[in-house]
Amino acid sequence: MMNTINTPEEAFWQACLNRDAAFDGKFILAVRTTRIYCRPSCPARKPKRENVLFFKVPELARQAGFRPCKRCQPDAHIPYDPQLEMVRAICRYIEQNAAEPLTLQTLSECFHVSVWHLQRTFKEYAGISPLEYTEACRMDQLKQALRNGVPVTAAVYEAGFGSSSRVYEKAAPQLGMTPRRYQRNGDGTQIQFTVVPCALGQLLVATTERGVCAIKLGDDPGELERLLLSEFSAARIGRDDQAHKAWVQAILNFIAGKEPHLDLPLDVRATAFQKQVWQALQRIPYGQTRTYADIAREIGQPKAVRAVANACGANPTALIVPCHRVVRSDGSMGGYHWGIERKRQLLLQEALQLQPESEPQPEPML
Repeated sequence: MMNTINTPEEAFWQACLNRDAAFDGKFILAVRTTRIYCRPSCPARKPKRENVLFFKVPELARQAGFRPCKRCQPDAHIPYDPQLEMVRAICRYIEQNAAEPLTLQTLSECFHVSVWHLQRTFKEYAGISPLEYTEACRMDQLKQALRNGVPVTAAVYEAGFGSSSRVYEKAAPQLGMTPRRYQRNGDGTQIQFTVVPCALGQLLVATTERGVCAIKLGDDPGELERLLLSEFSAARIGRDDQAHKAWVQAILNFIAGKEPHLDLPLDVRATAFQKQVWQALQRIPYGQTRTYADIAREIGQPKAVRAVANACGANPTALIVPCHRVVRSDGSMGGYHWGIERKRQLLLQEALQLQPESEPQPEPML
């Protein structure tokens, strides 16, 4: 019987395994572990599937912190697609002019298309709106200026933000700290963590004074700790098994099926699109699942299925933000950063907890 490919991501992954040059220019793959993005036909050794993200255009991969592969040069010789080329040109224009007041009307006049067509096409290809891309570019410019020692107020205005108050509203989720603390390379950001055994193996919970900033699952406590240190290299990190014990216990209870509702404070960085997706995930009822397409429709971007999958994969606080409840359209598990078997166990545990208890049998008559 012929195997069929049921979802775009499966088709993309198969194209990568086959090194199919016919897909070059239709998407790129990015590897979490190396922070490199490649074209599908790249001759380099293929990464593990769970470490791969897919992007429509290179600009979005770079925006997410990936760099181009020197071997396959994914930015060069991309087959011509007029709509894709327009979106890439808009991305470049926004990157070069993010410090200026940019509106949809400005962009539509620059690219000689209607506001409606520009907005729709950009969202279709990029998964986010032009405004969201502009905000992300401004935040990147702000980060660069702060790292270069530019005073905070000057950096804020040079990046194109109209006021400091707007930046401080966005600073916690996008910088992970205030701009001034970010400028000091995270000095003063204190993260405590603990690693405890659980039904899924080893559980690492990292917290700040504001909330949970990371949850990791695995088999090796040392490897989980190394992952945390690499992700928060500028922070002061220390193990403290007594810190926020109630939060840790709530997560353990959730894993054991004793606590169906995890309502804990979070302290995470997120783009506007990721925030939309993660909030939608938190609205999925306990014991139920949604498809990536369902989530895309819920957030009002039905064609951004792949971007939704990427946001699920980037979720730093698994369980609290229940990305394990998102499956493929054909009902199969799909990906999970901490392993498909753990995803299967979580869904099974939730299903078992929702089963009605058997009614007590009547006492036999004497």
